[in-house]
Amino acid sequence: MTTTPASGPRPCTDPAAKHRTRFFDHRIPSLYAGRYEINNRQTLKGIDGADHDIDATPQPFDVIEPRFSIDPAGINARFPVPDATGTYSQILPHINLDAPGLPWNRPLVAGAPKDQEGVPWMALLLFREDELPEDPDAVGLVTTGTVCELLAPSLNPDEPGLGPGKPPELPEESLREEEYEEQCATILVPAPLFDKIKPLPVEMGYLAHLREGGPPDATLADDDPPPPDEEQLNAIVVANRFPAAAGGRHVVHLVSLEGFDECLNAPAPAEGVRLVSLTSWAFTTLPDSGIGFGDLAQHLATTDGETPRDTQELRLRLPVGAPPSPNAEQREALDRMAGGAVALPQRLETGERTVAFHRGPLTAQPAHDLPDPDSNPSTTDVRLESPGEALIYLEKYGVFDTAYGAAFTAGRLLALSDNEFRTALLEFRSAARSAVRRLACHPQLADSMVTARQLTAPLAFEAFDRMLLDDAGARFTRAVNQAGPQLRAGLRRTATAARQSRTAADVRALVSQPGIATLLTQAAQDEFTPVSDWLDRLRQLEMLGFEHLVPDMDPATDPDSRMLPTESIRFAYVDAGWVRAAVDGALSVGVGHALDADLNQLATTGGPVPACAVLIRSALVPNWPQTIITAYTGTGVVEPLRSTVYGTDIRLLLYPQVIDRFELAEPPRGICFGISDVGTIQLRQISGDCIGYPKEGPAGEFPQPAGFGRFLRPGDADVLNVYGSGDALVPALNQAHGAQLSSAQFALQMLNAPQVQTFSYRP
Repeated sequence: MTTTPASGPRPCTDPAAKHRTRFFDHRIPSLYAGRYEINNRQTLKGIDGADHDIDATPQPFDVIEPRFSIDPAGINARFPVPDATGTYSQILPHINLDAPGLPWNRPLVAGAPKDQEGVPWMALLLFREDELPEDPDAVGLVTTGTVCELLAPSLNPDEPGLGPGKPPELPEESLREEEYEEQCATILVPAPLFDKIKPLPVEMGYLAHLREGGPPDATLADDDPPPPDEEQLNAIVVANRFPAAAGGRHVVHLVSLEGFDECLNAPAPAEGVRLVSLTSWAFTTLPDSGIGFGDLAQHLATTDGETPRDTQELRLRLPVGAPPSPNAEQREALDRMAGGAVALPQRLETGERTVAFHRGPLTAQPAHDLPDPDSNPSTTDVRLESPGEALIYLEKYGVFDTAYGAAFTAGRLLALSDNEFRTALLEFRSAARSAVRRLACHPQLADSMVTARQLTAPLAFEAFDRMLLDDAGARFTRAVNQAGPQLRAGLRRTATAARQSRTAADVRALVSQPGIATLLTQAAQDEFTPVSDWLDRLRQLEMLGFEHLVPDMDPATDPDSRMLPTESIRFAYVDAGWVRAAVDGALSVGVGHALDADLNQLATTGGPVPACAVLIRSALVPNWPQTIITAYTGTGVVEPLRSTVYGTDIRLLLYPQVIDRFELAEPPRGICFGISDVGTIQLRQISGDCIGYPKEGPAGEFPQPAGFGRFLRPGDADVLNVYGSGDALVPALNQAHGAQLSSAQFALQMLNAPQVQTFSYRP
C-alpha cells in the first residue's frame, strides 16, 4: 500500500449525515419585554353636530421575560462543559438556551433604531484566574442580593449597594414593583479589564444566533425551504475571547449589558462595573503545546505543511541511498530493501558467517506468489517441516533470504511457549487419529450419516456397560456362566464381517479424500476449536513481537527506527506466504509420524489473512485515543480485521483487502466555535444547494497565510476583533465571500469541526 496525502487537514463534514443543522440570525419579538399602556379614545357626534372625544381609562400591561436571572432548566448545553479539563485555547465558549428568543426579548437600548434590532441584551464573557477581584480563583463566585440593593447606588450615591462598581442604569419606570425583590447574582469587573474584553454592540449581533436541528428534509437550500421547527430552535450566545494558551482555570458568565450601553462605546467608569450574571460555569484548560491534532496529522502527510510526502517515504521500508550507477549486486540488495528487507549478519549451520536478507510479514511491495500447496492433489505432505526448507538461497550472490525461515521459527517458538496450545494440538491429533483409523477400518462410514461421537467414542466399553445393565445384570451373568463350557467345548464366536486390513498409506490417502477433512474436524471439534482459534490469532499477527513487524526496531531495547521513525505513518502489504510459514512452524510441534503431518492439513485453513497494514507512530495514538480511523476501497468502507496498540504511541491496523484511501479524523465533540490547530478556519458555502459545506481547495482555508493573530485585539487578552477598528474578522470574511455576512453566516464560518487528514492511493 503506497499513499500520498490528498490534502492538508480539513474540517470533516459528512454530506450523507442524517441530521440537519440550520442557523438563523435572530428572533425579534413582536413586542419587547417591558411595561406598556393601552389608551382608548372614542369620538361621538353630538346632536349639535360637533365631535366629542371620550377617553377611556388607560389599561397598563406588562410583557414579562427573564431579566435578572434565568431558569437553569432552560440551559440546553454549555461548551466547554462545566468543570471540564482539556485543551480549549482555540475554542470560543458558548451557551445553548432552550428559549430561542431570550437574547432578543428586550432591546439593549430602549428606543434603538431599526438597524440595531438584532443586537442582544446579553453577552458571554470569559475571565481567567486573578482577573475578577471577587473571584480570583475563577471558580464562579458571585455576590448576591436583591435587585433593589443592586440599583440602590444609582438612586442614592451614598448607598453601598452590592459592592463597588457602577450598577446598570435602568429607567425606574421600566421596573415592576415585584422585580425589586428578585434575587440576582453580580460580578465586579474592573474598568481596564472590561474595556479589554467588552464586545461592541455591533459585535454582539454577530455573537448570537439561532440554531435548528431536525430531520434531513432541509439540507438543500431550494427556493422554498421549510420554516424553522419551533421545537428544535435554540438560542446560541458565543464568547469573543479565547482561553489562555498557558492553561489554567477559567470562568464564563452570561451577563446582562442592559443599562451599560454607554460603557460599551466609551471607557468604563474608574470604579469598574457591576454586571448581573445570569448564569456561570467554570472549566480548566491545559497548557497548549502548540501542537494539536491537525498539526500532527498534517506532519504525517506533509514535509512542510503543504508539500505531500513522497510515495516511497510512506512505504514500510528502510530508506537507503542508491549509488549513481549500481552494479548487479547492489541492484539486488536495493531491490530487496525496497521491498521491506534489511541486511543482517547470519551464522550458517556449518559455522560460517555471512550476511542474509531478513524481513517480517509486512512488505513495502507485493510479495511474489509462492507455490500453491494445494496445486498437486496427489501430494499430501507439502507443508514446511523445518526452517531449513524455508530458506531461499540466492546462488548467484551466495547469500540467503531468511524471511520464511524466520517465520517458521517464530511460529514454532510461539507454539512451544504456549502450553494450552500444545496440549490442544496433541489432543486434536490423537482424536483425529482415532477417527481416521476407524474410518479406514469401516470405509462405508465415510458415505453414511455417521456422527462425530460414533467415530471417537470407546464403543467396546459402552457395549460392556450395556451388558452389565441389561436385565439387571442377568445378561452379563449368563455370558460369564456360559463362557467356560463353550471354551472347553471348542466353540468360538464367528465374526459377522471380517475387517479389511489397511496399510499406513491407505490411512494417509483417506485424509486427502473430499469431505473427510470436515468429518474429522467435526469428530474432534472440542480439541480442534482451540487449535484453529489460536492459529487464527497467529494469522492476524497476534503474539508476534514487534521486531517481526518492523525488523529494524525493538521497542524494548532500541526504540529508534528508520523504517518507522517517531511521528510517521507507514503503509504495507501483508505477505500471505510469510503467515503460512509461521502457521507451519506452529503445527510442526509434536509431529511424531507422517499421519500427524497429514492431520496438520486440517488446521491450515481458517480465518482470513490480512492483505495490508497501516502503522502509525505518533502522539496521536495516546493523546487522541478516540481518533476516527476509516479505510476505503473505492467508495466502500473496509473494516479492520485487527487494531492494536504497541507500547504507548504505535498503532497497527490490519485490513482484509488492499485499501486505496485512509482517513484520520479528529474525535467528534459536538458543535463548537473556534479555529483549527494550524491557525485557520474552513470557509463554508453561504448560498446555493450546498450551504454549510466546506469550500474545496486552497480558497477554502482562511486566512492565507495561516495565522489568526491578526484578528485579535491589541494586548494579551486573546479577544477576537469581530468588527472593531483595525484588522477585523467580519470585514475580512465579507471580502473572502464577496458578500455581507449575517450573524448566522458568521457562525457557520466559525464552526470548529473535527479535522480530517486523507491519504489516497497513487500507483
